[in-house]
Amino acid sequence: MKFLFFIFLAFPLISFAVPSRLKDLISIKGVRENPVIGYGLVIGLNGTGDAGGEITNSSLKHLFQKLGLNPQKEITSKNVAAVIVTAKLPPFARIGQTIDITVSAIGDASSLGGGTLLVTPLKGGDDNIYALASGPLSIGGLKKGAKFATTGTIPSGASVEREIETDFDKKNSLRLSLNNPDFTTAARIEKVINQELAGKFASAKDSSTVDLVIPNDYDRKVVELIAIMENFKINPDQAARIVINERTGTVVAGGDIVLSPVAISHGDLTIEVKGEGDSGSKKGKGNSVIYVDKKTTLNDLVQSLNALGVTSEDLITIFQTLRKNGSLVGDIELI
Repeated sequence: MKFLFFIFLAFPLISFAVPSRLKDLISIKGVRENPVIGYGLVIGLNGTGDAGGEITNSSLKHLFQKLGLNPQKEITSKNVAAVIVTAKLPPFARIGQTIDITVSAIGDASSLGGGTLLVTPLKGGDDNIYALASGPLSIGGLKKGAKFATTGTIPSGASVEREIETDFDKKNSLRLSLNNPDFTTAARIEKVINQELAGKFASAKDSSTVDLVIPNDYDRKVVELIAIMENFKINPDQAARIVINERTGTVVAGGDIVLSPVAISHGDLTIEVKGEGDSGSKKGKGNSVIYVDKKTTLNDLVQSLNALGVTSEDLITIFQTLRKNGSLVGDIELI
């Protein structure tokens, strides 16, 4: 069985790389989302709740006691479900701002459709309450039979009640973390920042870290500095790597993939990568021979193989053999 496969190539970055903005390559230490979590009750269900659930029934009894009622027995209802509420507190979130929340059933409720979340405090890892959540749930595709009816969302369903203090504008240094660690990229970031700011302010510590000293001209103006730096253009580097998904027949090659002179026979197909200046010819079906110049890119080789109807399984085998032989310089990763 033949698969349709695609290959995307990043050519040598010195000549062909497309510059990226610094903001797309790094994150700033301390500027991140923080997860919050809480336990709550969803009411108003149409008989799809946690019938007889111990946690749900105990929670209902406790709720009524807080409301001034004093039920003697645990209350059982199929219209109520116990849920876990999760959300992400964005960086620099301020009191009164709203955030989206996700509500997931933890009992045997069959659906949360049509339910309303009661007021639920959301706590951080330090056990402090950072937001309060409540509101009607939204479950996409409910009328068409939602596939995951036990999970719903509430857009802007929580209000921030506590701020995380950072004093960002008072910082005199920052740490930039590369999203994809690479020594060459880190060195280029250091060089570009120092050139643009006209001084030795950035220092690459390792493949994933660049420390930045805030220039005196930007004291208490860190936001302005970051806004300027975010748009610096950087040529990111990457390792020569081929990623292969054998289930879908997808092959993705990135980095400076190098082909050395080699000849390989696979079935009735023969491939020969020749040195520069050598001449060659391409024969037809039955004795298919492909001659490839040393300077030829992996993309050219794949296009030639595609033209001959080579399957993804054959392509994967060829790549692995070329690497084992040492003629293909780069890592191969199977996913």
